[in-house]
Amino acid sequence: MVYRKLIPLCVFMLIAFSGLAQITYPDATLPNDTPRLFAQDILTDGLSNRDFTISPQGDEIFFTLQQPRFITSTILHIQKKNGKWGKPEVAPFSGRYRDLEASFSPDGQTIYFSSDRPLNDSVAKKDFDIWRVKRGKNENWKQPENLGPQVNSAKSEYYPSVAKNGNLYFTVEADYGKGSEDIVVCKPTAAGYTKPESLPEDVNTKYDEFNAFIDPDEQFIVFSCYGRADDLGHGDLYISRKDKSGNWLPAKHLPAPINSAALDYCPYVTADKKYLIFTSNRINSQLDNGQTKTYQQLQALLNSPGNGWDDIYWVKFNEAW
Repeated sequence: MVYRKLIPLCVFMLIAFSGLAQITYPDATLPNDTPRLFAQDILTDGLSNRDFTISPQGDEIFFTLQQPRFITSTILHIQKKNGKWGKPEVAPFSGRYRDLEASFSPDGQTIYFSSDRPLNDSVAKKDFDIWRVKRGKNENWKQPENLGPQVNSAKSEYYPSVAKNGNLYFTVEADYGKGSEDIVVCKPTAAGYTKPESLPEDVNTKYDEFNAFIDPDEQFIVFSCYGRADDLGHGDLYISRKDKSGNWLPAKHLPAPINSAALDYCPYVTADKKYLIFTSNRINSQLDNGQTKTYQQLQALLNSPGNGWDDIYWVKFNEAW
C-alpha cells in the first residue's frame, strides 16, 4: 500500500489528569465542538479508514483500512518512537484475512479485534469472530487466539470493547436479541466467559444497535443505531449512562454536527474523557455545491477525505451528553 508523503508535523502534548500518561497525538490542532478530520494525510487520507484505538501509554494507534465492498480489511498501526509518530504499517497480526476493529484492553497488554480468519490453518474461513492477541516478551505481539464458542457463535461478532473488570462488549446478530443487531456483554470467569447477555431496552431496541465503546469504568456506553425516529441519516451515535444503582439510563442522541445525514459510527473516547473519535462517511461540501468542476478539481476532491468513503473525525467530548 502506498501512502502519501507525510508533511512536517508538529504534535501537541496533552498533560493528562493525575494517574494518566502524557499523550501526544499525530495532529497539530485540537478539536472543538465541531468535528474535524483526525490526523489528515496520516490516518485520514482519502482511503477508507475506520475505527480507532490508542494504547494507554499513548505510543501506538490501531485503525482499519478497508477496500470498497469489503473485499479486503486490514488493521494498520502507527507507533511513536523517540517522541515522533511514524508512518502507518500493517499490524503484525493482520494482513492475510479480513480483520477490523482493534481495541486495546485498559492495561494495554491485549488487543481484541474481529476477523474472519479460520480457527486453524486447515479449515476455510468462517464468519467474523472476536479474537485477541497478547503482548509477549520485548513488547512483541503473540499469535492471535479465538475467544471460543462461549463468546463466538455461528453469527458474526464485531467491535469488541473491554472494561477494566474484563467485561467484554460487542455486536452480534443474536437470536435472543431485541433487534437484528444487538450490543451484548460477556463477563470473565475462571474458565473463560459467561454467555453473551443482551443489554437492556434502554440501549437495545427493535432497530440495529452496533459498534459500542464501553467506558473502562462502565459508567457510560457510546454506540451507533440505525432506524430510530431521531436518526439523521444512515446511522447515528448515542450515549447511555448508568444511574447510581448501576442501571443503564435511556440512550440520548448525540447532537448535530456530531451526527449527520451520513453514517456516523465506530466511537472511541480517550482515556482522559476529553475527546470523542469516530468514523463517518459524510461528504465534503465542495463535492455537492452545485458548481461545475474541472477534471483536476474532481480528481483532487475524489482522492481526498470527504469523498464518501470512511474518514476518522474527532470532537470535544462533553460530559453533559
